[in-house]
Amino acid sequence: MRLALSRSADPLRRRRAELGMLTLGLIITGGAYTLVSLGRTADLPANLRPFLGVIAVLLLVAHFANRWLTPFADPVLLPIAGLLNGIGYVVITRLDPILANRQAAWTAVAIVAYVMTLLVLRNPRTLQLRYVFGLIGLGLLLLPLVPGIGREINGSRIWVGLGPVSFQPGELAKVALALFFASYLVDNRELIAGTANRSLFGLAVPDLRHIGPLVGAWAVSLLVMFYQKDLGSSLLFFTLFIVMVWLATGRRFYLLSGALMFVIGAYASWGAFSHVQRRVRIWRNPWPEAQDAGFQIVQSLYAFGAGGVGGTGLALGSPTRIPYAATDFIFAAIGEELGFAGTSAVLLAFTLFIGSGIRIARRAQRPFDQLLAAGLTTIIGVQTFIIIGGVTKLVPLTGVTLPFVSYGGSSLVINYVIVAILVRLSHASAAPQPIADEDAIIGVDAGAAV
Repeated sequence: MRLALSRSADPLRRRRAELGMLTLGLIITGGAYTLVSLGRTADLPANLRPFLGVIAVLLLVAHFANRWLTPFADPVLLPIAGLLNGIGYVVITRLDPILANRQAAWTAVAIVAYVMTLLVLRNPRTLQLRYVFGLIGLGLLLLPLVPGIGREINGSRIWVGLGPVSFQPGELAKVALALFFASYLVDNRELIAGTANRSLFGLAVPDLRHIGPLVGAWAVSLLVMFYQKDLGSSLLFFTLFIVMVWLATGRRFYLLSGALMFVIGAYASWGAFSHVQRRVRIWRNPWPEAQDAGFQIVQSLYAFGAGGVGGTGLALGSPTRIPYAATDFIFAAIGEELGFAGTSAVLLAFTLFIGSGIRIARRAQRPFDQLLAAGLTTIIGVQTFIIIGGVTKLVPLTGVTLPFVSYGGSSLVINYVIVAILVRLSHASAAPQPIADEDAIIGVDAGAAV
């Protein structure tokens, strides 16, 4: 019995590439941090060396965890997450130093969560517990509706307060639901696909009794939209389910019917709730309410306009005029001070991250791993689209955070957990597998006789 190892799966080469990209991200973050200080005081930051040292230690801890626990993992995910995290921290430092100190602490917690996830999750098969994660995800999603602990902030009831601690359980719920969907669909995808014995407008339509899960996910998303007043999370969870069903079954019917069902639900919420009508009205034309409800989006558009192509320079713009610039509107702050070039770089980083996630899903050996990798990547991709689309007035504004960039402890920690799961899935698919062919040569693909 020998191990088949492809040239592309050289663990040393992958980890060297990862270390090089982490070093480049450290240089970019340190340079941006220096520019913020120069823009404020025309002096170099007094704590530059300790700042770079702390970041280097955190990144090296994560890197050596990969070397030890997942040597065959994709080398791109962690450096991109670290780069986005570093850019976000620098912008938050420019906007609010107090929030920056908190974000630094949450970054340390997130790296610990990353390493602990790799330590605990040695085999992705242990995650295939559909009912456990289904109940956990549903409970966390609806937890803000519980009287006494649920809190409504800025018009959305998505927070839970336990004493002095407040957090968004929906951040953890999205991972639990992705695990549930992947496990459920692996066991039931043939049933959900059904037998297409009829067609509608050229689409193969399954039997009606097999559409129950679609209706159930739709009902839960509407519950979140109606009672938690959170359009962003509702869209995120329903899109996650629809995309995973589509990938599991290959049926375009689920993709198109899911989009139609969400449009119907969104229209119903628009007719029933005044806050939804206000958001749509502001999205369509914020200028008549530029000093009231449309103030945020108007200031965001001004920020992008002031930034132009190259930006005003870090700490040389006025992004603090935008309410909640460190959370909901951090992309607008980047647009003003780093310009089109800076926002394009951020979008490119997210594109590379999503592309790496899709590559992991395509190369995974087991259907569960494929669906889970695709689902977790969908979470990052859809959340990025929702918040950037809202800030640029492409879609109605929602309250989700920009992954890795915006201020937010629970969001940052869970996003690093997502990266750790993707890294583990990548390692599992790229690690050498035992083969029975004694003539196979280590270092070439199995079956490539020499």
